[in-house]
Amino acid sequence: MSILRTVTTTVFGLALVGAVLSPAAKADQWNRKTIMTFSGPVEIPGVHLKGWAVLPAGTYVFKILDSQSDRHIVQIFNADETVVYATILAIPNYRLKATSKTVVTFRERPAGQPEALRAWFYPGRNWGEEFVYPRSRAVEIAKDANASVLYTSAELPMEVTKPILTVDEPEVVALKQAPVMAIQPTGESVELAAVVTPPPAVELTPDPEPTTVAAVLPQTSSWLPLIAMFGLLALGGAWALGWMQKRVG
Repeated sequence: MSILRTVTTTVFGLALVGAVLSPAAKADQWNRKTIMTFSGPVEIPGVHLKGWAVLPAGTYVFKILDSQSDRHIVQIFNADETVVYATILAIPNYRLKATSKTVVTFRERPAGQPEALRAWFYPGRNWGEEFVYPRSRAVEIAKDANASVLYTSAELPMEVTKPILTVDEPEVVALKQAPVMAIQPTGESVELAAVVTPPPAVELTPDPEPTTVAAVLPQTSSWLPLIAMFGLLALGGAWALGWMQKRVG
């Protein structure tokens, strides 16, 4: 039964994401701009505009607003990027494997309910941005999906009346500082480290030390060429002196 549920969720997820990226949509690497089209409604966590807890079918733009070592702030825009619908806390999770293409995964929900956004994979990265839900929603989703769900117990305003635009706004600051744990299908809370493996640190190879090369001219094999040169100079001087004496005499 669990296998059937997993397959159903996977198939639905593939059908739901109607547009993955065209090459032109990959845009800036630093904010990981991604354009996606959902063919059905999608439940999202985070701080969202009033009435936008569920995204209707349509095209949206995902971007990273702020990137830290252990958590990222993701924003969802409308297609022309004029409205920010949601600002979401995400944890990089290396346990989530994906292909080199853009992938969005969902939590399984009961029939008739919108799928819950789980993770977003940007091309070229083999870990996912796993999204963090409020605790009350995480408990329900974990039970429905029979899987652990990341949550925060911080009291955050889930709805706002105006879009969040900068990293300095109170909602973003609160997301950066919010404690994050995971809820199991049984309702038990566990530490984040029990379900999330952070991406491995990139080991940068230091530049090699500059090498100093001394240019050494080759030595002559003997003094004979130098002696011969002095001899020719002496002969030339003697000839010149004799010629001058003849002119004077």
